Amino acid sequence: MAVSAAFRDYTTDLFAPFGEIKIRAMFGGAGIYHKDQIFGLIIAERIYLKADDATRPAFQREGSKPFIFHNKDGEIVAMSYLELPPRLLDDPDELKSWARDAYEAAIRSRGRKRAGQAKTAKGRSLNPRDLPLVSPRKKR
Repeated sequence: MAVSAAFRDYTTDLFAPFGEIKIRAMFGGAGIYHKDQIFGLIIAERIYLKADDATRPAFQREGSKPFIFHNKDGEIVAMSYLELPPRLLDDPDELKSWARDAYEAAIRSRGRKRAGQAKTAKGRSLNPRDLPLVSPRKKR
């Protein structure tokens, strides 16, 4: 389900105290970006913010649920985005603080992904620049 133009405008206005945001369509919903960093999602006209170990307890105290979906195997996958507590919709100052925390969690998450890149059996990174330009020929 695509995000309506009205809800996109509403979300942009809601986060205006935090700073300039961009909303980009993705997977039937939309991503909420600040300075080219995704920190939130809009799915079925609900807002979810990025959480990590530092920010998750605040969401849990509010009773926020994670964004979940079913993968191709039918398994439920919970993402690290939790629903924005409804009370924040009427409190722009606190919403600004939560948005900043979500943005910082997204930045921290980005750093961990780089540090924990997938490894080969020999311990080398699987970075594309490490791969050969031409695949080796098979022996006959």
